[in-house]
This record gives sequence, C-alpha cells and structure tokens, in this order.
Amino acid sequence: MNKFSHLARRCDKLIFASALALSLIGLFTQFAISRTETTFLSGEVLIQSAALIIGLAAAAVILMQGYRYFIEPDKLIYIASIVLLLLVYVPGLGASAGASRSWIAIGPATFQPSEVVKIAFVLLMASHLSRRGGRGEQDHFACGDVVRASLYGLPFILLVAKEDFGSGCVFCAIWIFMVFCSGLELKIIGRFALVLTALLPMIYFFMAGYQKDRIDAFLSPEDLDLPGNYQVWNSKVAIGSAGLFGRGLYPGTQSRLGFLPVPESDFIFAATVESLGFVGGAAVIVLFGLLIYRSLKITRYAKDLQGALTAAGITGMFFFQAFENIAMTMGLMPVTGITLPFMSSGGSAMVSAWMGVGLLLSVSCRQRL
Repeated sequence: MNKFSHLARRCDKLIFASALALSLIGLFTQFAISRTETTFLSGEVLIQSAALIIGLAAAAVILMQGYRYFIEPDKLIYIASIVLLLLVYVPGLGASAGASRSWIAIGPATFQPSEVVKIAFVLLMASHLSRRGGRGEQDHFACGDVVRASLYGLPFILLVAKEDFGSGCVFCAIWIFMVFCSGLELKIIGRFALVLTALLPMIYFFMAGYQKDRIDAFLSPEDLDLPGNYQVWNSKVAIGSAGLFGRGLYPGTQSRLGFLPVPESDFIFAATVESLGFVGGAAVIVLFGLLIYRSLKITRYAKDLQGALTAAGITGMFFFQAFENIAMTMGLMPVTGITLPFMSSGGSAMVSAWMGVGLLLSVSCRQRL
C-alpha cells in the first residue's frame, strides 16, 4: 500500500482526472439517452459502470507493477494476441455485430478482443523497437528497421482490418506514432507518406461494399440517398440544435426518437452535445486535448526508450480515436465504427482505455526529471 501511495503521488494526476471526467460524462450521456418512465438505470449503464470499476482496478495494477513488467514476456503476448484475434472465427464462439465478425460470445456476455489487443500491440511494438538501443542515441531508423517493424505489426493490422476496418486504422495509427518516436528520419517519413498515398486507390479497391459506400458518401455529403450521409445529417442536427447548455436528462428528438444512429457508441459525441450543449461538447474536446498534451509530455520525458514508445503508442491510440470519432459526427471524416475512448458504450473498450491510462501513469511516475 505504501508503494502504491508513493507511485500515485508521483504520477501525472491531470491524465487521471481527464480520463475520469470523460468517463463520467459518457456515463451521464448514456443514462440520459436510455432513461425512460419505467427504467431508471438501463443494463448498458450498469455494464459500463462495472467496466469503469474494472478499468480503474486494472490501471492500479499496471501502475503498481510498472510498464516493463508487461513488456518483458513479449513472445507470449504475441502468440496470445494472435490466438485471441483468431477466436472470432471459431463457430459458436465468434459473434457478429453489424457487418463485422469481431466479437467473442461467452454466454450472455460479449467481448471484443481487438480492444485488449490494442494494448498488447503497443507493448509488443515497444519491446521490438526498443531493442535498437537506449534512449538518447544519435543513430536513426533506416529503411530496414521500418520494414522489420512493418512485418512485426502486419499480422495484427490484417486480422483486425479484415473484420473491422476502423479498428485496423487505429492499429496503423499506433504503428505510425511509435515508429516516428523511435527516431525515424524525416526523409524516410516522406517516402513512406508518398508510398501510402499511392496505395490509397488500391486500398479502396479491396474494401468491402459498405466501406466503399461510406467513402463515397463522405465525398458527396449533399446526397442524402448515399448510405451514411443520413446518419451524419442527423448528427449535425443534434449538435446544432443543442444550444448553449443542451437538454440535460431530457434528450432531444434526435436521440430519443431514434434519428441519431447508435447514440450510445458511434455517435456518443453528438448525443453528449444534445444533452449538455455547446458547453458540454467543448468540455469533452478540452479534456481530450489536455489528455493528449500531457501524454505527449510523458512521452518526451520518459525514463527510457521502452517507456517513451509505450506512451507514444497509447497517445496515438487516444488521439486517432478521439479525432476520428468527433470529426465524423460533424461530417469532417468518413463514418467508421471507431469508438470514443472512455465515453462510448462497451465494457471491452472502457477497460482497454483505462489499461492505457495505467501505462501512461506508470511511465509518468518513473520519468526523468
């Protein structure tokens, strides 16, 4: 207990406060949109509350043990993560949600393995990339290092993107952040960006039909007949009609009457603005901004390369998910199934997000002065 108290005093308290505030705002929004005359607390709110408690406990365990403790068994984590992602294809165990088969059904409960594997992916990449040497070295990554890092992360990206393209993009964002923070030369970054841009038409060709529809809808936002545009239009109505302080516990027509699609998950930001108004939406953006800023600071002052890479991976995950989810509700990005960290409904996502916070806190309390 004394060790935990000592570590808790040293860790970045703004990271914890921002994450907790976002989690509570998400719980309030889900309570508001699920509340009826006959139901005070819905099952989704209870599950999310339980997931928050489990996530806090997981963050405390990670803080106590330290990030290095979870990086060392990298080979075991690699094999376990691949097996976990393959379990969704086991008949009777894997379950479908929407157009993707990315869930594992255990009795009445469901579990999304890709959420936990995100954290495992960060740890594995930190282990792999830090083998080059200690923090502060003058040498930089060469093309061969980029290729090896690509091959290391490719199985995860392919397995996840096959069933859930949005989660696959999150894995790519994690990879990019971590490789960049490893010391990749700027000229190699430029070449990599050019290659990726050249491959975009090919990536579109291999997308599923519903994924192509979302891209087409994003490029033609005025056509409400295209799948996805009607959802975004209702999301804009929910955000634009909320006013300064929103409707509180009495959601507007978009959430209450079902015009806003999946308001508890994909469009949780629009539902939050409808309940809490411009003030609530601005507070969410500021809290995410504070979380990302402090995470970047932790990355900069990490004690060693493993800590810096771990913090960079978690920062990339939070930044990309928050940016994509909030932007898509305003029509600034294509619609995807990417959840908003700490706020979207889903026990797996909540626990995974708090595991990421635990890693950030672990790195922060052991950082260089």
